Amino acid sequence: MSTTVPYHPADRTVVVSGALQGSGVLLTDRLVLTCAHVVKARPVAIGHPARRDRVGAHVVWIDYGLDVALVQSTVPVRPVSPVRLGVLDTREAIPDCEITGFPQVQRYGRDKRLEADQYTATVLPMAGRVRDVLVCELDGPPAARPDDEPPALSGLSGGPLFVGDVLLGIARQIPRQREGRRVECVPLGPALATEYFRYVFQRTGVELREERVHGSFPRDLRYEAEYAQALGAKYRRTKIFGLDELSRHDSEWDLDTAYLSLEAQAQAQGRGEAQGPPLPQRIDTLLTGRPRVLLRGEAGAGKTTLLWWLAAHASARTLDDDLAPLNGLVPFVVPLRTLHARGGTFPSPAELWGAAGLAIDAAPKGWAGRVLESGRALLLVDGLDEVPPEDREQAHDWLSQLLARYPETRCVATVRPLAVEPDWLRSEDFAELRLLPMRNEDIQEFVASWHRAARLSEEDAERLDELERDLSRQFEQNSTLRDLARTPLLCAVICALHRRRDGFLPETRWSLYRSALEMLLGHRDRRRRIGDPEGIEPTIEEHTQLLQRIAVWLVREGQSEFTREQALRRLGRALAGMERVSAQGTPEKILTHLLNRSGLLQEHADDTYQFIHRTFQDYLAAKEFIEDDHLNELLRHSTEETWQDVILLAAGHCGRRELALLVSGLLDVGLLHEAGTAERTAAHVLAALCAQHATWLDEAVRRAVRESTAALFPPRDGGQVASLARLGPAALAFLPDPRQVSDEDPCQQHVGELIVAIGGAPPYPMPMTGSWAARV
Repeated sequence: MSTTVPYHPADRTVVVSGALQGSGVLLTDRLVLTCAHVVKARPVAIGHPARRDRVGAHVVWIDYGLDVALVQSTVPVRPVSPVRLGVLDTREAIPDCEITGFPQVQRYGRDKRLEADQYTATVLPMAGRVRDVLVCELDGPPAARPDDEPPALSGLSGGPLFVGDVLLGIARQIPRQREGRRVECVPLGPALATEYFRYVFQRTGVELREERVHGSFPRDLRYEAEYAQALGAKYRRTKIFGLDELSRHDSEWDLDTAYLSLEAQAQAQGRGEAQGPPLPQRIDTLLTGRPRVLLRGEAGAGKTTLLWWLAAHASARTLDDDLAPLNGLVPFVVPLRTLHARGGTFPSPAELWGAAGLAIDAAPKGWAGRVLESGRALLLVDGLDEVPPEDREQAHDWLSQLLARYPETRCVATVRPLAVEPDWLRSEDFAELRLLPMRNEDIQEFVASWHRAARLSEEDAERLDELERDLSRQFEQNSTLRDLARTPLLCAVICALHRRRDGFLPETRWSLYRSALEMLLGHRDRRRRIGDPEGIEPTIEEHTQLLQRIAVWLVREGQSEFTREQALRRLGRALAGMERVSAQGTPEKILTHLLNRSGLLQEHADDTYQFIHRTFQDYLAAKEFIEDDHLNELLRHSTEETWQDVILLAAGHCGRRELALLVSGLLDVGLLHEAGTAERTAAHVLAALCAQHATWLDEAVRRAVRESTAALFPPRDGGQVASLARLGPAALAFLPDPRQVSDEDPCQQHVGELIVAIGGAPPYPMPMTGSWAARV
């Protein structure tokens, strides 16, 4: 990440020395806009108060008719974010504008050194309309008369005219009339309409964005700085699983420590074997050039972390490389999970600033609308799958109407892979990306980052070095362990358990979750030498039973967050059968203990709580469904995406008889739907996943699973590809030999997409051509 760069307008003003000494404004760190009469196509030197030396530069574009020129320096003058370019779209006077520059009157000392000067002014759009000149009236008399010799304000030519932090034009001359109170400026509009100006500007790699300016809103600039600070305070730090017990002072780490740029795959836009599936790339690269993205990813894949990271860095203007064009955009984070739990509606434009619950005062009236209107908004919608299925069409309407009203808004929305159908937002010009399982090298990088963060808090760095080397070695040698660590969440769980168990690790996903819960519920406080301040001492199983009741209610209600009152009702019913725990305190006291000590619950907003991750909620709910003999309820919801992770986790809680009933029931549910439908595919894939890691399963049931799975191949559309990719490398055994499939058969395309999504290799030679073969 690049460091934070200044963005006050005055920081952009430079001295330009060419045919005359004048002023200019940094559009980028090397590109300067000034007046043509200042430079006259000669060699130029650029000076800035922050530099001791002058920087050489040359004219790259000049228009004597407009009296403007672009000058490019040989080296960066100083770090600046891309400038906001404004064109007036009003006939009303605009107060609170500012002109800065280096006039002769500001020279001081024996060597006549230059000092910057600044003037407040009111722009008068009607005063120069016929001549296509931007006329400003200074708020106070100038330091000298316009007929002074030499002119006291010479040198101001090329100085920028800003309203807030929007550049409107550059100063050109001061007429002798009106006692020098007026400054005539060159407006940006005609220059922006010039093809070569746009070409030179965009050649720097910066996106040229033109804003319509309707007035002056002096509070906006300060509020945006405060808003960026509030975003940083909320999203620059995160909890890293398994590290909170290491720190004596803080359980949060800088987000950059935990962030890993993962791979993703774009949805194929065309057909045909020669084209093949899109090549997986890092998510940073794929977001470039895609102003609207629907990002699909499994639980724990890093979707929310990505949005937090984008919000924190875009507002601080610290993104670099591919994502640099997002610097200076104003992020609006919309956590749909939280809004739904509060019973709120989808936010209007005026409510966007408050959707994330930032610690900040109310926005100036109309501020969010002005940000959206200017095309500077970055809308980050987290968790479309958290919206109940019956409300998702309403979510679609809200998002489409918002973007239709403000079409320049950039947007990233996240969703589970199967929560909405393919192309759900295509009519709104959304590109679809899917986060892929972490590659082996990503796992190793994550392990290094996790242990690097751990060293910040644990004194025994030597022991952590040895643990890191051991875990890295285990991942290299154990393919089963690698397959368990394909998401950041699970990889973090493995790192934490490996440290806790001195190198010994569970072998299945279910035992991994069980061990993580035991670590959090049974050992955290003892390890940290914390007593029992609430006087509550539940066992691991008692903790689990209490949390199960909250988790199962959340799943049934289609929620991920709960209020204290909702939790108390669930706990009251559970405590009726838990004599030992109920004797230790009231439901209120028990809930306080769970919130403070379980390590599994966290406060998300005032009187709103959630599990630290949705996966732990689903795991505990699955345990409750099985223990309370609710297999049929699970089967009734098996084609609903929000229940499928719960069902898969329930398989790990089943005994032999229950697992056979669950798998057979899923096969029966699939047969209720037509072959090739999403419902049959989802049910039969789920049956295969439940059977995959079964210690024992009746051979007749296992055979039925193999036959039903084989019937799903080859995939016929993108939706089937997404479903079958959940099978992982096991899906490769069912792929048809492409030598027996016509080249014109569209399934060839989808087979390739499936292989890329799995990240595996086909079990036979793939006679494909061109780039597709290389990708596979």
